[in-house]
Amino acid sequence: MNHMPNERADITGLSVTSLMDMRAELTPAKPFLINPEAGEEISYSDCLDRIQAIAGLVRSHGLKPGDTVGYAMSNSTDAALAILGIMYGGFLATAINLVAGKDTISYVLDHSQTRLVFADKQGAGILSAVEMDDQVIVLDPSDMASVSGQENAENAEPVEAGTDGLLMYTSGTTGRPKGVMLSHQSLLAGGKNAAEAHQLSGNDRAMCVLPLYHINGLCVTIMGPLVSGGSVVIPGRFSVSTFWQTIAAQACSWFSVVPTQISYLLHDMDNGKPVAAGCKHLRFGRSASAPLSPDVHEAFENAFGIPVIETMGLTETAAQILSNPMPPGTRKIGSPGIAYGNEVMIADTAQREMIRGTEGEVLVRGPNVMRGYLNNPDATAEALTSDGWLRTGDLGRMDEQGYVYITGRLKELIIKGGENIAPREIDDALYSHSDVVEAAAFACPCRNYGQRIEAGVALREGSIVTEQQLLDLCIDKLGKFKAPDHIHFLPELPKGPSGKIQRIKLAEILDNN
Repeated sequence: MNHMPNERADITGLSVTSLMDMRAELTPAKPFLINPEAGEEISYSDCLDRIQAIAGLVRSHGLKPGDTVGYAMSNSTDAALAILGIMYGGFLATAINLVAGKDTISYVLDHSQTRLVFADKQGAGILSAVEMDDQVIVLDPSDMASVSGQENAENAEPVEAGTDGLLMYTSGTTGRPKGVMLSHQSLLAGGKNAAEAHQLSGNDRAMCVLPLYHINGLCVTIMGPLVSGGSVVIPGRFSVSTFWQTIAAQACSWFSVVPTQISYLLHDMDNGKPVAAGCKHLRFGRSASAPLSPDVHEAFENAFGIPVIETMGLTETAAQILSNPMPPGTRKIGSPGIAYGNEVMIADTAQREMIRGTEGEVLVRGPNVMRGYLNNPDATAEALTSDGWLRTGDLGRMDEQGYVYITGRLKELIIKGGENIAPREIDDALYSHSDVVEAAAFACPCRNYGQRIEAGVALREGSIVTEQQLLDLCIDKLGKFKAPDHIHFLPELPKGPSGKIQRIKLAEILDNN
């Protein structure tokens, strides 16, 4: 593929609004959003007209720039247009997580003071069961067809780079979710980080299978291509059975998934189903949102011959903060890579940098970092240091070459007999068995040790592996002290909207049973 890195935009001082204007002017006929089911390609020029219409539709309901406008939509080109249209008009796009549950959705709508929500059929059905203020207006994106984009563009106010563009609530394991405020500058910086790390150009075509109400799907596979001038294929959902066919048919050059999806694709191949045939344009796959097991990583690359670039990001940083370099650069299996577009530091409890190879908290600083948590000054002060570092809550170490290795979460550490044990060590041991599709270790109260180790696993269909076999595997790899006392077999482990397995929820489910 002939790459054109010069198409990547200099985002300095730009907002999503001004960058969309620039793309429509420079490459008006180029496809930006692609609906593979309908066979529709929407050019940058047509995208601009449609998002201007959406912005105008919001204004027609009496909203002013800065007001919050929600989107409750599953993946589609309409969803992407709605999000971009909200931002384009200077409104605060508020992500409604469709799998968050009624109480959480009701809280988000109330806490964000959302007055208008764009919802598709699924989203409208969910909202109908949610307790909402009578003033909340629910609109179908198709309503924008009656509004002229050009007429409303003339009435629009300029949107500055520092304007808040996205409000996305973190799916915390305890307490109420926190509303992360990200400016247009932060969103584009997040897209730029992905574009630079993955060497994206105007010739690249992404496949977006992660939900757009999650930061990974939105910033990496929408903002990344917008910054690089590329295109995005948006199927309605992730499907193992059609994944490779869609990539081949749409000539996608990269995709972004989470480790559970990589595991399902790998085990689907083992079941004799279609594999990556005809994907000649595909340059790489990208993994984020949770650590990727080295065994699964290597097995996937060996099976499909496709490099998987492990990365790391957060909602609070507009997605990506770390990435392994693209081939032929050095990729280190088990590490989400080095910093791109921001600074990353391993720090002690006083936020002082630690020597290389020493475990501490991962801190990040850069233009992609959030402005703060909405109406939560205490949480903001706890997360952001006085000199601009974001405390991620992740534990890790950095080697001499700057590669970071994540060892766990501060709140998920298992403390057995006074010894800190990272759950990921147990996860990786379990994933080394070819029948394990999903795995997560967690802590349980213990009279003798304070905490003991248990784990939940989901096995490939037809597996006859026993608990004792997996326990023996862990003992062999980790020793008896770090091996689980018990392993629970489940059809599927609980996951958040990004596909990340939720250890604490898993522990709660099993405790209640």
